Amino acid sequence: MKLKVVEPLRALFKDEVRRVGKSLNIDGAILERHPFPGPGLGIRILGDVTAEKVRILQEADSIFINSLKSSGLYNDVWQAGVMLLPVQSVGVMGDERTYENAVALRAVSSTDGMTADWCHLPYEFLAKVSNDIINRVKGINRVTYDISSKPPATIEWE
Repeated sequence: MKLKVVEPLRALFKDEVRRVGKSLNIDGAILERHPFPGPGLGIRILGDVTAEKVRILQEADSIFINSLKSSGLYNDVWQAGVMLLPVQSVGVMGDERTYENAVALRAVSSTDGMTADWCHLPYEFLAKVSNDIINRVKGINRVTYDISSKPPATIEWE
């Protein structure tokens, strides 16, 4: 059996695919979905990928993305995600010292992904997301926000 892969939209950029989808009346919730890294969340884990690191990243990423949606900021952002850093830091939770992971939140605006600028999310929003991640995700005690533009930085870290 000789099969051939047919990819009619392969040469189009994301903004062009969205324009085609809009002309086909595809639901806006599908069209405006943020790009997801092709290699999956593993590309957002700097260093060795383990089941525990994937769990931590999935939980933190879910909090960030769902917070963008519930705050009405999701469609103001072209792509967002959490990066699990190969850094552990000292923190205090309750009366105990902790030595846990640090993450970086990344949110960018772009039209085609070739260039991107960091999103100026409200401080109140970032403070709430940081607190939610630290309080709800076992294994994280520090949250940072990446304000690098592309270029020189890329959207993903790996």
